[in-house]
Amino acid sequence: EQRGKYVGVPGEVAGLFMLHKKYGKRTWKQVVEPAIRAAKKGFPVESHLAKMLSQSAKTLMQDPGIAAVYYPNGKPAAQGNLLKNPKLAATLEAIAEHGPEAFYQGPIAEDMVSSVKAAGGALSLDDLKAYKPVERKPLSATWEGYQVYTMPPPSAGGLMLVEALRLFKKAELVKLGRDTGAYQHLLAEGMRGAIADRARYLGDPAFEKYDVEKLMSAARMQVRRKKISLHRTHNIPRFGLEEHGTHHLVTSDAAGNMVSLTTTVNRLFGAKLTATNSGVQLNDELDDFTANKDAAAFGMQQSPNRARAGARPVSSMTPTIVVENGAPVLGIGGSGGTTIATNVTQLVLARLAFGVDPQKLVSGRRFYVPPWKWYIALEKGAPKSLWEDLEARGEIVGTMPFTTSAVQLIAIEKGRKVGAADPRKTG
Repeated sequence: EQRGKYVGVPGEVAGLFMLHKKYGKRTWKQVVEPAIRAAKKGFPVESHLAKMLSQSAKTLMQDPGIAAVYYPNGKPAAQGNLLKNPKLAATLEAIAEHGPEAFYQGPIAEDMVSSVKAAGGALSLDDLKAYKPVERKPLSATWEGYQVYTMPPPSAGGLMLVEALRLFKKAELVKLGRDTGAYQHLLAEGMRGAIADRARYLGDPAFEKYDVEKLMSAARMQVRRKKISLHRTHNIPRFGLEEHGTHHLVTSDAAGNMVSLTTTVNRLFGAKLTATNSGVQLNDELDDFTANKDAAAFGMQQSPNRARAGARPVSSMTPTIVVENGAPVLGIGGSGGTTIATNVTQLVLARLAFGVDPQKLVSGRRFYVPPWKWYIALEKGAPKSLWEDLEARGEIVGTMPFTTSAVQLIAIEKGRKVGAADPRKTG
């Protein structure tokens, strides 16, 4: 039994509590109430969840906790079924009443620790008790009159977005045209540079010393831009993972505040391990550390993102807010593992350079540059002319290996809010 060995300390409860304490207007109890209600009274299964439950039934049903909630009578819950999670409801009630202490200490913490240990993991009560969320300064870049704020390390997503903004000017992108092979190839090359930087330099800033501002500086990007040719493709090391249990939320209020929030248990249902009594779905986040064999491709003995006690692994999360004249005009983020950074980068550029309509933006075709493979992946149904154009530029073209990535956004146009949700996860 090895499922427990990838479980890291769940940070979400502490993180949300910290946000609430700093910015919240309601009581903490009021904030937790809707989650308690959904767990107690039931929530309807939407089509994406129904599809995942039936596709992954064999792996998911091994866990009694998942089976009890999502596989009534031993069958995957169908779309429209109402599911209840009474154990989790009781845990949420304790959190509502007593705050994060109820989660990180006492019976719930003991339940998580014993469940992880029984599954071969090393999570301890001390680990839980010592956990603190970290507030970090966002990465930011000015681009064509916009101020873009995005996630700093230990996520690599923001680095990719800022590097792309510093590589390309709006006029150049507009001239190439958004759906052309030339545009996609140039952007893919920019992304490969960011992936190489991620592999070479990025780790938990508490353990690895690197200057992220220098990495994505305009001067360094100018040098890199000269290496990028419209007619030639680099493989990644010459320049310099899987996460499916991710959820992205964008919201905005009447006072003009905006929140872009990504949370994850890493893969589909995390470690596929539910804490026995508390109903907590445990993550397999430690799988986001990089194995040394993957560092070898970059000529390194060990990765800056290697597993160490107390370290936070590098992720692909890219929650982003774009501001114009001091007011937010776009809140965006996504789910879908390493596609998050490439998706958000494409859509931010499409919005800021081409003014694409919000729903068209999330529904339109995208491409993906996988971290350890030397190709560009297009979604099914991409025109043959685009394939041929990319191949003529030296790209190896393939089809997107999975289709469950999603982007959520709110755009503000002339004071009007327009929300758009990705049809790939049923919108």
